[in-house]
Amino acid sequence: MNGKHVAVLLGGFSSERPVSLSSGKACADALEVEGYKVTRVDVERDVSSRLADLKPDVVFNALHGPFGEDGTIQGILEYLQIPYTHSGVLASALAMDKARAKLVAKDVGIPVAESLVMNRFEFTSAHPMPAPYVVKPVKEGSSFGVVIVQEDQTHPPQIISSPEWAFGEQVIVERYIAGRELTCGVMGDVVLGVTEVVPLGHGFYDYDAKYAAGGSKHVIPAEISPNIYQKIQSLALRAHQAIGCRGVSRSDFRYDDRFSEDGEIIWLEINTQPGMTPTSLVPEMAGHAGYSFGEFLRWMVEDASCLR
Repeated sequence: MNGKHVAVLLGGFSSERPVSLSSGKACADALEVEGYKVTRVDVERDVSSRLADLKPDVVFNALHGPFGEDGTIQGILEYLQIPYTHSGVLASALAMDKARAKLVAKDVGIPVAESLVMNRFEFTSAHPMPAPYVVKPVKEGSSFGVVIVQEDQTHPPQIISSPEWAFGEQVIVERYIAGRELTCGVMGDVVLGVTEVVPLGHGFYDYDAKYAAGGSKHVIPAEISPNIYQKIQSLALRAHQAIGCRGVSRSDFRYDDRFSEDGEIIWLEINTQPGMTPTSLVPEMAGHAGYSFGEFLRWMVEDASCLR
């Protein structure tokens, strides 16, 4: 027993609550096996008073989506002076805002797709850019609200401006990048392996492909040339450092090798709160690097701090 009391934050009230419950349970169970005293905290609006009463040594942040990974809960933890895992206030807020994160990435030489930010009510009868293109919320995760507009579609998607849309007023419109889905994790200052994600029966790596049983296949190490593999790793580390991330992060890429092996590599986004079940992408990458799931989580707990 190492004696540390770890409060695992899970659930919450974003659209990614089910993902967080799954991550949080897996992490809490594994941390107990590692010898920590664990308290599971299903996050509600009273989380600050609950944590003030609990007085844990460390908070393991297993929240996903708005409030959990956008700098908000991180600010509460800074105010309470409780060491916590993952990235701090600024990096979390910046990474969650896809448009601003792209500006930072582009500024340090990371290739990004052409894009523009629009209010969703600006969608009229004309395409905002030549199809194919992708429309996604500026501040959501897990592919919630992502719409791919194909070349043969004569009008922009009406769902974006409809009353049913529940993902915020601002959307990012981005050139569609064909090709393979590659992703790469970073653990502290160490870059992990590159995984290719192959959706099974899905047009792209959507919510079901990410989380439904049999929704996708993970190939690690990705079957790409050593040159491309190392380039993806270098870009992932550069993004992690430029955004100011701490702990673990995961960068997602598209690699279009249809016409040449060098092809086109495009950075899509960085995730500061990647999924944390044993079969999630980053724990798989850590496993490929020689860490058991428990060892990986223990590293994250021992890495926890304030002023991240």
